[in-house]
Amino acid sequence: MLRFVEEILLLLLRDDNGKFINVTQSSIDRAVAGAVLMELAMENRIDTDLEQLILVDATPVGDSLLDPTLAMIAEGQGADARQWVGQAAQMAPEIREAALDRLVERGILERQDDRFLWVFRSRRYPTIDGEAEREVKLRIMGVLFSDEIPSPRDVVIISLAHACGIFSQMLSRRELEQASARIEQVRKLDLIGQAMSQSIQDFEVWLANAAIQGRGFA
Repeated sequence: MLRFVEEILLLLLRDDNGKFINVTQSSIDRAVAGAVLMELAMENRIDTDLEQLILVDATPVGDSLLDPTLAMIAEGQGADARQWVGQAAQMAPEIREAALDRLVERGILERQDDRFLWVFRSRRYPTIDGEAEREVKLRIMGVLFSDEIPSPRDVVIISLAHACGIFSQMLSRRELEQASARIEQVRKLDLIGQAMSQSIQDFEVWLANAAIQGRGFA
């Protein structure tokens, strides 16, 4: 079974050229951070409500995508969920690359470097075996455009995708309007998902305010 990080990345990749859809790097980092934290919650390592994140069990999961963040939380207890989203987002580029490496190793994606006059320009990840990518996209679309009961994992993916603005790029304006009420309905099914989504959105507002004031974050 794929981790949330891997499924989010598959949602972010365009079918036609293997590049990420047009979302900001900040959005990708927050999606990755939220995916790791939600996976740790599903693994019963952390818990969260609308105000705080709590360490439940510091025992490593045995997964390199998750354990560095778990160790960071274990060493720095006391921060709220918004702060942990910010801290985890700083590790997101490394986690994203590790997750993409794993998808390449599994034969789901292929890594291709685009060059012009021998200068590296961009990297693409075209699909080799499209079954995993189709499965996650069709599964999520099936939940959004039907009355079927979503699985807990689908609730998480939908909550993260909404919080990070992924649906606004995946769906047409008309599709987004049709799905908006359903997205809100699904997001309310899980308290942890609500808390993490709110933390991601709060972090985005805080980050924007920090940028306006000309300061970074620790």
